[in-house]
Amino acid sequence: MAYTLETSEELSRVHNTFIVSNLKKCHADEPLAVPLDGLHLDDKLHFVEEPVEIVGHEVKRLKRSRIPLFQSSMNSRIGPLVHM
Repeated sequence: MAYTLETSEELSRVHNTFIVSNLKKCHADEPLAVPLDGLHLDDKLHFVEEPVEIVGHEVKRLKRSRIPLFQSSMNSRIGPLVHM
């Protein structure tokens, strides 16, 4: 069984048919609607995250080399994310 959704013009490039057996239950306390304004999507409709600030760093030492690692805060629509 599959469902086809009616989407707005903004989402015309998003595939609008979903096969029910591939869907998973989602239980959330807050509404899951995400406003489209302010979202940055690339040509393949992937969400583009950009670093906002560097919040920490460290240097990983291997036998003959050192690798600098930076921890950054990203622009996320669900709240601040920290990536290493």
